[in-house]
Amino acid sequence: MRADTVTKDYISDTVVFADVFNYYIYGGRQVIDPGQLTERDPGEIALPYGADGAVVPIQKFRDVQKLCKIMSDGHLRFVLYGVENQTEVHYAMPVKNNLYDALDYAGQVEEAAKSHRKDRERNKESKAAAVKNKKALSSGEFLSGFWKEDRLIPSVTVTLYFGSEEWQGPMSLFEMMEEDPRILSCMDDYHVRLIAPAQMEEEEIMKFQSSLREVLLFIKYSKDKKNLAKMLKQNEERFQDMERRAADVIEVITHAGLKFKEVEGRVNVCQAIQEMREEERIKGEDRQNELTRRLLQDDRLEDLRRAVNDSDYRERLFAEYGIKDGRL
Repeated sequence: MRADTVTKDYISDTVVFADVFNYYIYGGRQVIDPGQLTERDPGEIALPYGADGAVVPIQKFRDVQKLCKIMSDGHLRFVLYGVENQTEVHYAMPVKNNLYDALDYAGQVEEAAKSHRKDRERNKESKAAAVKNKKALSSGEFLSGFWKEDRLIPSVTVTLYFGSEEWQGPMSLFEMMEEDPRILSCMDDYHVRLIAPAQMEEEEIMKFQSSLREVLLFIKYSKDKKNLAKMLKQNEERFQDMERRAADVIEVITHAGLKFKEVEGRVNVCQAIQEMREEERIKGEDRQNELTRRLLQDDRLEDLRRAVNDSDYRERLFAEYGIKDGRL
């Protein structure tokens, strides 16, 4: 699906990716620098045991995930950030994202266990090093491979919904269940962290600093021509100089019919809209002229007079003569 490919390519850009989490976590403050992000393999593998004792591989792929290294309180800290792009509502999103985060943590535990095993193997090569570095493992550490002082890297997943309608899917794991509250009180809920333009105030969207601001604004007003025109005028400077990938997202999501003239990877969305409207105006005139010609040819003067002021009747005549969308 082209929409999935275009949105994934766009969000993979470190500037846009950082903007997502600077908005969601820090309210728009520029805390995460794109240079602090490194690409991470979005494929994650868990190995649960099957009924016959065999290992069964399960692989899930995130849309985009990056590792962030940031200094905080004088310490270097790591966080795994992931974005799930949705062009349609996903009614099992809490389960999907919960699984991704759980696989992240399971993978970290396995990696820690592998690292400890390698260290112990290396220490065996030198008796002196073995004596010096040997750690007395507790039974719990030996069993899990995860040592008491080991720590997990947090995993944060945000769902970015590109739809122009409001998100109608569940926002938490508990919303997907009908269960006795006493049972739910024994469970941990999982909440979807959602960015959905249709449900956001314009002031919230303005907190984004990258071209994602314009993408979300356009989607928000894409079905409201009056407010879309107003928004474009208010943000004209940024829409006149937009990166091509952002403009492609707007087109593939809203199907606006925009044709861009790219100059060094940048496009003028305002100009594309003006040209589209002019093309529509010309097609509309051609369509009206063709209807007039057909009615005069058939000596239907009364129908012609009525069509001038009655748009519904005019559309019926267009359909009758097979005149559609300006194309004869």
